Amino acid sequence: MKTIEERMAAAIKQRRLEVGLSQEAMASLAGVHRTYASSIERGKVTISVDVAERIAKSLDISLSELCKRAEAITRTSR
Repeated sequence: MKTIEERMAAAIKQRRLEVGLSQEAMASLAGVHRTYASSIERGKVTISVDVAERIAKSLDISLSELCKRAEAITRTSR
């Protein structure tokens, strides 16, 4: 089973691609460094709720919807 970091990473990357943003653009909109955004998308770091919310806003999605997408990834990866 994937870790929560991996599931959130996949949900974030999927949504970023849906809205057509580069990692750099997403990072800028969310107020995080580009390399940190890369680490987030690779599931290498645990992000705070604050950062998760800023990323969700940068992707024009609610934090709850982003979490739902991460949960869906869990269900399909079993």
